[in-house]
Amino acid sequence: MAQVLDPVKTAEPVPGPATPSERTMRRKALLNWIAVHALGVAAALFFVLPFVFLLLTSLMSDQQTLTRDLWPHPFEWGNYRKVLETDGFLLWWRNTLLYAGLGTVLTVVSSLPVAYALAKFRFRGRHLSLMLVISMMMLPPQVVVIPMYLFWAKQLDLSGTLWPLIVPMAFGDAFSIFLLRQFLLTIPDEYLDAAKVDGCGELRTLLKVVVPMAKPGIAAVALFQFFYAWNDYFGPQIYASENPTAWTLSYGLESFKSAHHTDWNLTMAATVLVMAPVILVFFFAQKAFVEGVTLTGVKG
Repeated sequence: MAQVLDPVKTAEPVPGPATPSERTMRRKALLNWIAVHALGVAAALFFVLPFVFLLLTSLMSDQQTLTRDLWPHPFEWGNYRKVLETDGFLLWWRNTLLYAGLGTVLTVVSSLPVAYALAKFRFRGRHLSLMLVISMMMLPPQVVVIPMYLFWAKQLDLSGTLWPLIVPMAFGDAFSIFLLRQFLLTIPDEYLDAAKVDGCGELRTLLKVVVPMAKPGIAAVALFQFFYAWNDYFGPQIYASENPTAWTLSYGLESFKSAHHTDWNLTMAATVLVMAPVILVFFFAQKAFVEGVTLTGVKG
């Protein structure tokens, strides 16, 4: 039997004209959207424009810098070649990579076991040990610079090198320990108990279970330490200032600026070369960095 269709179909309601109150609400929402995005664009320009000025100035000729011309004509890419050919600049790069790279590895390797013990072990004096770590974070480095210099320079005769800055990182860093400890608290104890039931010792549990789960926190600590060492000026000034072959980029840039104080294009080019690695590292690792910093405050 054929199905009989109802010829009368239910028509969809046609929206009527917006009322004055609805139009007012839409107008306010649009104005709020414009205001928020305008503030966002203004804030972005506030932070980006100095870098744009720095980059454009580094590509100008000596006669064009600090004039009304804001766009290089032509682009002087040879400024970067002149900076790289400056005596000692590549050596400063090598010293900075050694200081930042080796120091970061030593800090992470030495701080992670301490943070693991403070986060997961139950022993007498655990809270006192944590308070000592926090108190070390509050101690300015300038307080101990004189006795540390006398120890490294007079007792071990290591002045004029970067080893007095690198070797202490093998004994942990208070800020790194605290940050890793806060992150490790977010790892459920059930995972560690399951690993121990399977026969894993503390060291194997740390390497096989904790480290893979703590990669965001480790990445955040590594980036913090790398940025600190890369930009460190105070330490190389204390220990390596007397030996130009041990200078880092941060300290060598000051010497470069003094020698080329009128060549602003070369000074800006050198500054770009010093900043570029840090910007690239943060750009490619920002996801792990933000995740690590965010999760460290979940549990106290």
